[in-house]
Amino acid sequence: MLKSVAMNSLAIALGVAVWLLPIRGEQATAQSGPLHILVVEYDIVPAEIDKYLTAIKKLGAAAVQEPGCRQLSIAVSQKDPNHVLLFEAWDNAAAFDAFLATDLFKKYQATVGNMIAKRDIRTYSSVAMNFKGN
Repeated sequence: MLKSVAMNSLAIALGVAVWLLPIRGEQATAQSGPLHILVVEYDIVPAEIDKYLTAIKKLGAAAVQEPGCRQLSIAVSQKDPNHVLLFEAWDNAAAFDAFLATDLFKKYQATVGNMIAKRDIRTYSSVAMNFKGN
């Protein structure tokens, strides 16, 4: 009897595990707590927008390779091509702070310092993050 209960429990656990597996190549990631989210808006000096976008794209591509960075998305306003929005998701504030101390980020700051006319940074804690898999 004990053996059949154990086998039934194992079968149920395996069934649940298979059901929870990612579909179509999606990867599940463990999240121990809320993510550290930043929404950053920049007004870029119009004559510098192309140089700025080159620099931020380079930074974003490198940032997502850094420990703790889940996402760094870059968008430009449809109404104002010099208004840039960044959406960043980090495992925690410590991971973000560690990134700010990197040579990569310091070089970015030195490069774009005079290109930014206005900056607004807001931080959030995630409640839910939903992504559509490919």
